[in-house]
Amino acid sequence: MTSVLSAAASPISGSRNRLVLVVYTAAIFTSALLLFSVQPLFTKMVLPRLGGSPAVWSVAMVFFQSLLLGGYAYAHFLMTIKNRAIPIVIHLCLLFVALLTLPLSIASGWGEPPSSGYAFWLLGLFVVSIGLPFFALAANNPMLQAWFVRTGHPGAPDPYFLYASSNIGSFLALLSYPLLLEPLFTLRTQNLIWTSGYGLLIVLIAACGILLVRSPPVPAEIADASDGDEPAPSLMLRGRWIFLAAVPSGLLIAVTAHISTDVAAAPLLWVLPLSLYLLTWVLVFQPRSLLPHAWMLFLQPFAIAGVMILLAIGGEQNLLLTLGGHQLCFFIIAMACHGELARTRPAAKYLTGFYVALSFGGMIGGLFAGLVAPFTFSWIAEYPILLALAMLCRPPRTSAGSMGNWIWLIVIVAVAAIIAISYRAGPAAKFFEDYRVWVAGIVAVVAALLAVGLKIDRYRLTLLVALGLVLTRVYPIDHGRTFTVRSFFGVHKIVVTQPRGQYHVLMHGTTIHGAEKFINDDGTPVTGRPEPISYYHKDGGIGLAIDAIRQHKGAPLRVAVIGLGAGTLACQSQPGETWKFFEIDQSMVDTARDPKYFTFIQACEPDMKPVIGDARLTFAREPDGIYDLIIVDAYSSDAIPVHLATEEAMAIYKSKLAPHGAVLVHVSNRHLELASVIVGIAEENDLKSWVFYEDSGRDDEYIYTTDVVISVREDADIGKLAADDRWEQTDATEGQRVWTDDYSNVLGAVWRRLRDGE
Repeated sequence: MTSVLSAAASPISGSRNRLVLVVYTAAIFTSALLLFSVQPLFTKMVLPRLGGSPAVWSVAMVFFQSLLLGGYAYAHFLMTIKNRAIPIVIHLCLLFVALLTLPLSIASGWGEPPSSGYAFWLLGLFVVSIGLPFFALAANNPMLQAWFVRTGHPGAPDPYFLYASSNIGSFLALLSYPLLLEPLFTLRTQNLIWTSGYGLLIVLIAACGILLVRSPPVPAEIADASDGDEPAPSLMLRGRWIFLAAVPSGLLIAVTAHISTDVAAAPLLWVLPLSLYLLTWVLVFQPRSLLPHAWMLFLQPFAIAGVMILLAIGGEQNLLLTLGGHQLCFFIIAMACHGELARTRPAAKYLTGFYVALSFGGMIGGLFAGLVAPFTFSWIAEYPILLALAMLCRPPRTSAGSMGNWIWLIVIVAVAAIIAISYRAGPAAKFFEDYRVWVAGIVAVVAALLAVGLKIDRYRLTLLVALGLVLTRVYPIDHGRTFTVRSFFGVHKIVVTQPRGQYHVLMHGTTIHGAEKFINDDGTPVTGRPEPISYYHKDGGIGLAIDAIRQHKGAPLRVAVIGLGAGTLACQSQPGETWKFFEIDQSMVDTARDPKYFTFIQACEPDMKPVIGDARLTFAREPDGIYDLIIVDAYSSDAIPVHLATEEAMAIYKSKLAPHGAVLVHVSNRHLELASVIVGIAEENDLKSWVFYEDSGRDDEYIYTTDVVISVREDADIGKLAADDRWEQTDATEGQRVWTDDYSNVLGAVWRRLRDGE
């Protein structure tokens, strides 16, 4: 074999070999850099169209993965052409036509989404806006590797190291976006930089084509010898490739949705899991892996056990646990799956078909987690389902026999039955509720130990893992009854607390968005007008501000509220006042109106007609100068819709204010420091700001600490708040860049929260 390869390499000089390697590596690296930097760049441009929902990234990933499959299939087709020049000419023409569509922009006619069908509308927007340049980029990786094989370079028999180079470029692109590009450059500047890079890529690919055309033909017998006598991959093997690619691809979307729901729908949290995902490809296709596949297979069950425990205990109060724990476990699981793909990869002559299988699996996983699951499940079921399926990605092991399989199945069914019965009634219910975390953890650890220590096949392990994951779902952490409502904008939980259903609590992710007391402490039902609690209590920042503005005006207020939640603020209204609510999620309106869940709207504003749609679009159509108070309280869990906290957004709010009106922004957040952001955008609009923070000390009554910023034109406009020491007049932070529609820095907000130790 060595002599054959030497013969193949002999017509090419050492300097030419180096030139071929450098040019092809540079082209693949640049292509990957552009391919994966356009994803957060363009998705951030689209985000304001749909309220900053984390689901925008999930749907975007479905688009990217689907078009990646299209690009790989296109490359596979072109490489069936024997003539070297024809694929080069066709692909360069495609790249040049795509260049004419740049710089990136949202296609005309796609400014405002419809009232429903957001996911499919969003897919259409991506197709018409960036479909062509992304498709051209998607084809580069397999095509350039196939060209490289045809150059006769000594490394041609095993070109998969170039796949690692591609993923290094992707990895660096994703890390540089939130750490470098987003904090330093506006969207317009980022767009121009990306367009320039696209032009450079065309030059590099043209150079690759020239080197290929000028390379001497590789004799057929030498090409065959370099690939050995390996037969074409079987259908079973191709199916396994698809499955091995689908599971981590779906997990990528599930993990990203899980963590971004509780912090922010922003590139910072999109790219962290995706960077780890790409890093796994880099590592598994290295000639000498830094993390041996056997190690990853050993750790994979423990990683799955770790996620089960994290899902059981939450961890939302600890940002490092939320981000780090889930992503570390995801990295190990993806390494195990992708390591199996690298171990079973075919010879170079089947390379493009292998990549088509990988991209098809990636698309299947993305479709399941990004589109199918949100329409199928009322909760985030895709995450535990994919974790259980990850056990099937393990290589086959020796089975304990058919009788053992039946015994295991009976045990699993019996334990599941006990859990189901104990959940409804009996003394065991209290035990499982009190020790749910321990039970789930024990099941997880036992599954992990069985996987690495005994010859237990993967099918029974999958059942055991699924059982443990059921435990994390069956017993909510609040020990109460839970109803779930899922829409494009996330999963809302209505928790009826125990004992006696005393409170109904609205949760999105791990954040409480409202609560109502239904049963008094003495066991009697609450009657009369519901009392606003949670963040909206009369003694909290929002309640105090409403009262002060009302007293200062001395007449009924005209109020606009951005964000409905449980409808709690409806009961802050008084007779004769006009309160108008703006809400993007119709399912949230339906939930707040249903007296089975909450009665604020029924009791206080029964004729309320909320305006449905993103507030930046709908509120901008309101008449100027009519509102005495504008309350901005639009959050998805702890995630912030960034486009509602920019200089341009504040300009809209100000334009709608009456002469002595005020803008009140709710900025309570566990992970982000937002008060200085609001103060900054207010000052840019010539508004003065006061910040309120006070620990209520009444969390057990569902009355929470609230961070609020109120902004007005003149000092006198805040009324009696000027004499309240809890309200501190605050200037914009010197040196802190103001957020605009073209610039935001979520990483800075995270850092300030960590720095302040809050």
